[in-house]
Amino acid sequence: MSNPMKSTHGYGMATALFAACFMMGCGAAPEEATDSIVSSSEALSKPTLPSPTLAVPAGNRLAFHYDAVGVQIYACSASATGYGWVFQAPEATLYGKRGRVKGKHYAGPTWESKDGSTVVGTKVTAFTADPTAIPELLLQAVSHTGDGRMSEVTYIQRLDTVAGLAPTTGCDITTVGATARIDYTATYYFYVAKDAKVCDDDDS
Repeated sequence: MSNPMKSTHGYGMATALFAACFMMGCGAAPEEATDSIVSSSEALSKPTLPSPTLAVPAGNRLAFHYDAVGVQIYACSASATGYGWVFQAPEATLYGKRGRVKGKHYAGPTWESKDGSTVVGTKVTAFTADPTAIPELLLQAVSHTGDGRMSEVTYIQRLDTVAGLAPTTGCDITTVGATARIDYTATYYFYVAKDAKVCDDDDS
């Protein structure tokens, strides 16, 4: 399994600005505060993509990224063609660059920050970079809740995937309804509109 502390991109910002953002809310800060809260993510390097089909459209910028450690959940199901493992949902913990928990990932697919804000995405395209791992994805945000880190997210990339594929055996008439929880890791990259302001974090 990959290390949840593997991220190498730098973030960081002044403690006073972070405290102001935390106390006032990303969307509720007064003009003078929001003008000074310029995300250090503007200096981030975009990840190397295994396929150009995973590229985020122009007009968006990388805001932050989290490493995920968790499981892909599959259910043994019957169909007209037989029996097989069908994907149900992810269940993972999101980690910042220092290994601190920053949120969680679950059915939707949904990404939830520790501040309570969420983003739900829908798949745009997939690319299999490693046949032993789940595909790498480009997803577009379709809904949000809360006011925080996830509020302005427009696109998400799932990259650097390790493992997580459905089982190839063990599903038949005797095991219909059974579930399998398959370990996986990945890095999720979150993008926002070019001019969006994002509440920064002391440990992205």
